[in-house]
Amino acid sequence: MPTAIVSTAVSTDRRLGGSIAHASAAATACIERAGIHPDQVDLLINVGVYRDENMAEPAMAALIQKNIGTNLDYLASGRPTLSFDLMNGACGVLNAVQVAGAFLDTGDAEFALVVSGDAHPSGRPDPAFGYATVGAAMLLSRSAGAGTGFGRVGVAADDGDTPGVVGYIDLDAVGTRGREQIRVDRDAGYAERLVGFAAAEAARYAAEEGLDLSDTLLVASQPTPGFAAELARRLGIAAPAVVTVQGVDGDPHSSALTFAYHQAVATGQAAAYPRALFVAAGAGLSVAFSVYRGGH
Repeated sequence: MPTAIVSTAVSTDRRLGGSIAHASAAATACIERAGIHPDQVDLLINVGVYRDENMAEPAMAALIQKNIGTNLDYLASGRPTLSFDLMNGACGVLNAVQVAGAFLDTGDAEFALVVSGDAHPSGRPDPAFGYATVGAAMLLSRSAGAGTGFGRVGVAADDGDTPGVVGYIDLDAVGTRGREQIRVDRDAGYAERLVGFAAAEAARYAAEEGLDLSDTLLVASQPTPGFAAELARRLGIAAPAVVTVQGVDGDPHSSALTFAYHQAVATGQAAAYPRALFVAAGAGLSVAFSVYRGGH
């Protein structure tokens, strides 16, 4: 049975400096918008990548779960929440949709919450970092209607000579300040390589799924400000059908797809189209796709 979006929420409050705070705020708002109790969330998947103070353990998902108060005493509630991190850059949210769908389809979960948030490890803005300090959350359940919800998730990767972009801690340079520094290297031609690869693979996916792109909303990640528009041009999708994230400084990264879809629903843009094509591009040179039908 397909997986459907119940609600979405985003966090952009500049007073929240960390990725955990933003993901937690978005998750709480998302649950409230859905009108359910936090204890009804059976699965929580965090897809955020850039973490507060470069923490490696515990899983950020566990800290977010604590902040939103989801089944903290599973003996009392009788229904423990499984939470874990799944990191694959901008593609992570669609990987999480695929994983959550397996739990929902078997009845092992009633509601699954996919959360995200990225921030500079110092907690302070850094223009050289390139990623927006935001959070997002998407609550999922089994689709109630036939032919609605997410379709097949398709993925593709280009194993080229370089990954195009990579973020890491330069241990030879950080000294005693490793908790507040991160290095992000990008190839000069990365953006062009990525949009070309994404367009070719998205066209292939659309053909395999029999999608008519002339009346399909494009919900894309935003590694560059013009990425979604250029991707749409190469796919032959008209400008009004392109969702470009507004109101953020930098790449929304792991929150991009949820943020864009949330925005499209809020403005009524999504309601004008019978389906949406989610296209995530990043995590080196890799892409992920899924069509979403109805339920806007």
